[in-house]
Amino acid sequence: MSSDKSIISNPSYPISKMRPILTTSASGRICLFGEHQDYLGLPVIAAAISRRIAITGGYRPDNQIVIHLPDIDQQESFELLPEIPYTSPRDYFKSAINVLKRDGFNFSRGLEVTVHGNIPINSGTSSSSALLVAWINFLTNMADVPVSKTRAEIGELAYRAEVLEFGEPGGMMDHYSTSVGEVIYLQSTPTIKLEVFQPALGTFVLGDSRQAKDTLGVLKHVKFGMLDAIDKIKKKDPTFSLHTFPADLASDFKALLTEAEYTLLKGNLSDRDVLKEALQMFQANDIDHQRFGQLLSIHQESLRDAKKVSTPKINGMIDAALAAGAFGAKINGSGGGGCMFAYAPENPELVAQAIEKAGGTAYLIKVAEGTDKRLLTR
Repeated sequence: MSSDKSIISNPSYPISKMRPILTTSASGRICLFGEHQDYLGLPVIAAAISRRIAITGGYRPDNQIVIHLPDIDQQESFELLPEIPYTSPRDYFKSAINVLKRDGFNFSRGLEVTVHGNIPINSGTSSSSALLVAWINFLTNMADVPVSKTRAEIGELAYRAEVLEFGEPGGMMDHYSTSVGEVIYLQSTPTIKLEVFQPALGTFVLGDSRQAKDTLGVLKHVKFGMLDAIDKIKKKDPTFSLHTFPADLASDFKALLTEAEYTLLKGNLSDRDVLKEALQMFQANDIDHQRFGQLLSIHQESLRDAKKVSTPKINGMIDAALAAGAFGAKINGSGGGGCMFAYAPENPELVAQAIEKAGGTAYLIKVAEGTDKRLLTR
């Protein structure tokens, strides 16, 4: 079982003999309720977790951006230009600068930074969004005219730099959750509605299956399958809305849909109602811990059986966690691999051991704050 220690704030990797002046960080996240819902216009509830990515660095005397990534033994560098061309499909270090420049930020000096983190990579815990959030927080404070953005504003900028800039099919949950922190309720349509909660939740256990994820492939399968179903339904009933349609009337549309589409429809309606019940707990600040865990497990049943994004290994890790005393558990993120998590306010160490016996790597985690910054020296 891996302990949850703080990541290194001061880089062990040299920064061209320059003294760093600023550290920013952002948390990973777990999706509590609403998995595969935000891009359908439905709300989500997510929680920032106590595993983070930090960026530490300062100015250079030239116009180069130099990024040291010692955790993965890589380095990236590029020149500051009026519009920086992309050289890879998900060129987030560059896209953040381009988006900020379009918003009026200017960078006349180069920057050199080191990135450290302890969020599992490519596992559904939003390591890429946390990196982008920490990077945008760093950039807005190191621009020629620094501007202190709110955590929500940083989340919106990160969404633009990751999803809109590259036309990816994800939603806003990752960016707002890793930036704002705590537990958030996020509704993205018709307008953005954000509620932040600090509930008295106990310990979670994050379990990394170490199975690689095909995030974009899973998103396209689940998202577009549901959108096709909605199109068919609206041809019969133009007033249909996933927000309001009663789950117990889903059979009204069974004849219109393929078996897979009908199963997706029932799963999405169930997930919507599970989220509503959980939201009432958070809004009342009255957590029934056993029921909270049950809601996680109900959500998992939909993700496993309706959306088919869980895997046999993750199913086994979840079963082991529940047998060891977890109140509930579910896969985390888009699915097809990556992580699961269990709610284990009692004996989390035993739950972690069970997850590891089932083949995962376990981390004890708590709900955590969002992006932050710390001035080191000038």
